[in-house]
Amino acid sequence: MNAQQPLTRYIPAMTCQGCVKRMREAIQQHDGEARVEGEPSTQRLSVESRLVADEVDEILRAAGYPGETTSADACDITTPEDQLPANADAEDTPSNQADNLPSQRLAIQGMTCASCVASVQKALRQVPGVVDAEVNFASNTARVRGEATSDALISAVEGVGYGAEPIVDLREAERRRAESSRREYRRKLKGSLIALTLAVPLMVMMFIHHPQPVGIARLGWGLVGLATLAILLGPGRHFFVNAWKAGRHRQANMDTLIAIGTGSAWLYSMVVVLAAPWLPEAARGLYFEAAAMIIGLVLLGNALELRARGRTSDALHRLLDLQSSTARVVRDGREQDVAIDEVQSGDLIRVRPGERLPVDGEVVEGQSYIDESMLTGEPLAVSREPGDDVSAGTVNGRGSLLYRATRVGADTRLGRITEQVANAQGSKPPIGNMADRISSVFVPSVMIIAVLTALAWFHFGPEPRVIHMLVTATTVLIIACPCALGLATPLSTMIGVGKAAEHGVLIRSGDALQTASHLTTLVVDKTGTVTEGKPQVNDQRLLGENTSDLLNLTHALESRSEHPLAIALTQHIESQLGDDLSAVEITDFTSVTGRGVRARDAQGRELAIGNAALLEDIGASLDALGDERESWTSQARTVVYLAVDGQLAASFAIEDPLRHDSIEAIARLRRDGLKVVMLTGDNTATANAIASQAGIDEVRAELTPEDKHAEIERLQRQGEVVGMVGDGINDAPALAQADVGFAMGQGTDVAIESAGVTLMRSSLHGIVDAIEISRATLGNIKQNLWGALGYNTLCIPIAAGVLYPLTGTLLSPVIAGAAMSLSSITVVSNANRLRLFKVSQSPTSTSSKISSTGEANA
Repeated sequence: MNAQQPLTRYIPAMTCQGCVKRMREAIQQHDGEARVEGEPSTQRLSVESRLVADEVDEILRAAGYPGETTSADACDITTPEDQLPANADAEDTPSNQADNLPSQRLAIQGMTCASCVASVQKALRQVPGVVDAEVNFASNTARVRGEATSDALISAVEGVGYGAEPIVDLREAERRRAESSRREYRRKLKGSLIALTLAVPLMVMMFIHHPQPVGIARLGWGLVGLATLAILLGPGRHFFVNAWKAGRHRQANMDTLIAIGTGSAWLYSMVVVLAAPWLPEAARGLYFEAAAMIIGLVLLGNALELRARGRTSDALHRLLDLQSSTARVVRDGREQDVAIDEVQSGDLIRVRPGERLPVDGEVVEGQSYIDESMLTGEPLAVSREPGDDVSAGTVNGRGSLLYRATRVGADTRLGRITEQVANAQGSKPPIGNMADRISSVFVPSVMIIAVLTALAWFHFGPEPRVIHMLVTATTVLIIACPCALGLATPLSTMIGVGKAAEHGVLIRSGDALQTASHLTTLVVDKTGTVTEGKPQVNDQRLLGENTSDLLNLTHALESRSEHPLAIALTQHIESQLGDDLSAVEITDFTSVTGRGVRARDAQGRELAIGNAALLEDIGASLDALGDERESWTSQARTVVYLAVDGQLAASFAIEDPLRHDSIEAIARLRRDGLKVVMLTGDNTATANAIASQAGIDEVRAELTPEDKHAEIERLQRQGEVVGMVGDGINDAPALAQADVGFAMGQGTDVAIESAGVTLMRSSLHGIVDAIEISRATLGNIKQNLWGALGYNTLCIPIAAGVLYPLTGTLLSPVIAGAAMSLSSITVVSNANRLRLFKVSQSPTSTSSKISSTGEANA
């Protein structure tokens, strides 16, 4: 493929910049110099590479993103966008990266370990129409993206021996899951107590005196064997049922190992009881107490694990608690309470003092202060009056409000945030793929190791060989259950994402979580990110006799833009002219990317307004300003120039002050080892002044959006892992190139759908919180994975008897059962340590937590 003729593909599965990144990485594994750019809004991918088209198509298919052939001309879609602002710090309108692909969530029943997760995930991914599926062992849920029907997905799960049902209402599903967990906890705890009631006395008796099953004692041991069988078929029944189901579908899981281990111990013991007179004395070992004790200890471990896991979704529960169950709707002139599901867009909602708002809407009557801290992180209540927007989950102050519902149910801002948190908690960081690969072959491998261990002891072990063979094989099966491996990643992810949500940081996926933890450089815009984003004109110079004409021309040009600097100019001129403001006819309006705009007026005069680079392009001199220009820029003011027929006619000094917390936030970033780089289209002097005030390491000024993209590429070639921060008017090419994107502001619709990380408050402190929490989460995941893998690596050889030549004893299956349960409890406990993690010091005014009471907790 010729690099000068880019290949273009329509990728239906491309829904966000994360997809673009994965496709880029897949292609660059085969061609490191390839350029890959994607537009999620149009699902169009452009590739410049030395690879031929068929090779690219095969790579995309293998990566899970099959493409459809299209021509570059056919895909050259022009999307409407605002005119670029007539100022230096121009920004691109963001591509709409909304997730257009259908997604559904399933509740999965019957999973007991990492091998179960692998089986269910593989079955779901093989359903026609499924693009991707992620199964979460910690929450027993699956999220599936694609066109497959719920019936097809459920059939696939049932086809491998598990149960599934669709999750329609997240709140109801969480309630049912919590209730099911409580029932399961009580059942397992009760079963454990029953099993241990039999096992403990037997264990004590075996230590004190080990009677032989001969004579009348055979009858007593026969009764003990029946009691043990009752334990296996009662409290332990589900181990055998699940093992049978897995076996029917040619699967093996934790239940398989426990069922084989305890079943073998019981069966051998019963054979000894029934045939004791015909067996050598050394072969008359009984293991009823081991079978019962293993069932009891495993059930106890499962119960404790369930109890600990119940706390991992606290943040999601608090979000769900913010959602009202009823709303007071005004219909036919009467107020009536209706279920929240019955509220429709357009309904009038009455909310009284102190009540929580049930849906999003627009105020039509009344005035009050609304506490929005649980969504925005801002502790101060904000005034709301007719015409203002309000959000579900916020708390009304002392006034009474009547507002019209605009978005209801899952479409509310709170509903979408809750959905994103739930999706992120169910996602898996790339590091978790290692556990998936291991678990897919783990249980069969353990069974092979157990068989080889038994054969080795039977042929080469000392007498009684049968006893040694049984003990070692059973111990290997029991101690190697991969519960801890299956819990290592999802538990930490759930708690980490929830912890971030408590700090007003919404992490979109496990991929973003892991990438954020490795960032070495953070790229920031100036306007609206480091600065307030609310600029004001604080000085002007008009070079002409008809100043009113110049101001009207400026207003006519800038009123076509929604950029903050353009808005500041139009508001300044409107307040200055008042009733003297008049309309000016503008023709031939042309936007000059990164510089400003050019046009003509009714008299045919050539007009240009923008930065110094634009005036240099048209040959206009700035000498008339003298030293005033340097004075303005040294004070970190942005200067916008107006030229008429190639001559400088007016200049405006616009100041956008630093955010009150930018200096401290950037200091925190630097303390955390990140280099901060500011990329801006503003002039060099202004950019340097802002950077100097804020303590920023490196500045690149007077850049176009394409220049910013190139700068991020340059940083990545130097080995940097780059994050980019936008404020809702994102630079799409640069965000696509960055390793992870951060959306500043109050969680706009586009930001929530497109960013890897969305901040619910307009503060760089949220970036630091996100990075510190992601690092803590990834560190916790690594601890869990290494702990789980290290446990099995160490314990399996010991269980197989490798220490027997040194100690003369074998590890008891009972100790193996206790150790297996303890490994899971250890992983769960370690994951819950994340709940205690605290970010580095930040001002109370910029840090908050989601609270079901609607208060901002610093």
